[in-house]
Amino acid sequence: MELGTGIGWRPEIAETVEAMPGIDWVEAVAENLCPGHLPDSLRRLRERGVTVVPHGVALGLGGADRPDEGRLADLAACAEALGSPLVSEHIAFVRAGGERTASQPLEAGHLLPVPRTRDALDVLCENVRIAQDALPVPLAVENIAALFGWPGEELTEGQFLYELVDRTGVRLLIDVANLHTNHVNRGEDPAKALAELPVEAIAYVHVAGGFERDGVWHDSHAHPVPAAVLDVLAELVSRVTPPGVLLERDENFPEDLGELEREVEVIRETVAAGSGPRAQAPDHRAPAPAAAPVDDPTRRRLALDQTALLSALVAGTPTPEGFDRTRLAVQSRALAAKRADVVAKVAPELPLILGESTYRSLFLGYARSHPMTTGYRRDALDFAENLLLTQRIQAPTPRRELTHWWLNRSGPRPLTGRPLARALRTATFALRRAT
Repeated sequence: MELGTGIGWRPEIAETVEAMPGIDWVEAVAENLCPGHLPDSLRRLRERGVTVVPHGVALGLGGADRPDEGRLADLAACAEALGSPLVSEHIAFVRAGGERTASQPLEAGHLLPVPRTRDALDVLCENVRIAQDALPVPLAVENIAALFGWPGEELTEGQFLYELVDRTGVRLLIDVANLHTNHVNRGEDPAKALAELPVEAIAYVHVAGGFERDGVWHDSHAHPVPAAVLDVLAELVSRVTPPGVLLERDENFPEDLGELEREVEVIRETVAAGSGPRAQAPDHRAPAPAAAPVDDPTRRRLALDQTALLSALVAGTPTPEGFDRTRLAVQSRALAAKRADVVAKVAPELPLILGESTYRSLFLGYARSHPMTTGYRRDALDFAENLLLTQRIQAPTPRRELTHWWLNRSGPRPLTGRPLARALRTATFALRRAT
C-alpha cells in the first residue's frame, strides 16, 4: 500500500493543503471529525483521489483498561466514511483512575508514555488485538515523544515495538521527531532504535518540528522541522523506504504558507535520497498465535502505577518513587499549559470575556487543584462555574457575560429562546452559590 508524501490536514490550513502541488495523501485527527458531516475540504480531496487517513488520539491503547467500544466504533466509522486504507493511533495512555483503582477518573489531555515492561506489553498487545478486531481496516500504532522515562523498564523502545509487532501483526507509524525527542530527553540513540525495529512493518512515517528549552526537547508540532529530525529521517530511509511520509503541523502556522510547501519538498527529497529497500509488509500478515487473556491483577498493577503517575502530574500528589521529580514538574506545567490552550479553542468566548492574560492566569490556578476528569467541553464549563461560585470575577460586565455563557451551555441543549428553562437553571445556580 503506497501512500506517498503527505501533510496533516487541519481546518486552519485546509485551503492551503488543497492547493498544494504533489500532495498524495493527508491525515486528519479522528476525534475532530463527524463521519456523517465531513468537512467540505476533505470531501473535495477524496473526490480528487487524495487518500485520507484518520489519526486517533484518545483511545489510550497503552492504558490499563480495555479500549472503549464507543471510541473504537467512532474510529471505524471515520475510516469507512473516508474510504481509508488504514487508521492509526498511539502507543500511550491518556487516562487513569476510576473503578479499577477505586479512585477519581483522571484525564491527561495528552499522550503519556507506557512503561516498557512485560506487564505493560501484555496489556498493550491485548488492547491492540481488541482494536484490530473492531476496525474495518488495518491499524498502525505510533511511538510517542516523552519528557521522562519509567523506572525499572525491561525493554528498549526498539525491543518493545518489535515484540508488539511480532505478537499482534500490527503495523507501525514511526515518528522520527519523537525518536529525536527521546534522544534529547532520555538519551536514547535513534539509530539503535531503528536497528531494532521490524522495519518491514512500517506503514508510514511522521516528521514534525519542536524546540529545546533548558535541555528538554518539546515536540510542539508548531515549529519548522529541524535538521536533526531530518537526519533521523535520513537514517530511517537508508534502512527502508517507507510507504508514506507525512509532515505534521498543528498550530502556529507560518504567515507564508509556502513554507509548508518547502518543508514537504525537503521531506520528499530526503526520502528520495535514501537507499533502503522498499518496505514490503504483506497485506495479510500471518495471524499471531492465540494469547491467553491478560489477567485482572496484571491490569490492576498497571492501573495503580499509571494512576499514581497521572495524579502526580495533574493533581499535585507526591512523585512516585523512582521518577525524576524535575522532569515530572516540567511535564506537569506543559500539561496545564496545553489544557489552557485547548479549553480556549473549545470555548473561545472565555478569553474574550475575561481577557487573554486574565483567562490564562485564572485557568492555570484552577488547574492546579482541579484535574480534568472528562473532556475539554466539560472542563470549560466546570472552570466557568468555579469562577462564578467562588466569585473570582467581581467586575459586573465580565461576570454578567460569564454567567450568561455558562447558563446557556451547561445543559444538554442551549437555553436561547427558552425563558422558562433559563429561569429554572438560574434559580438552581443561585441556590448553589448560597450553599
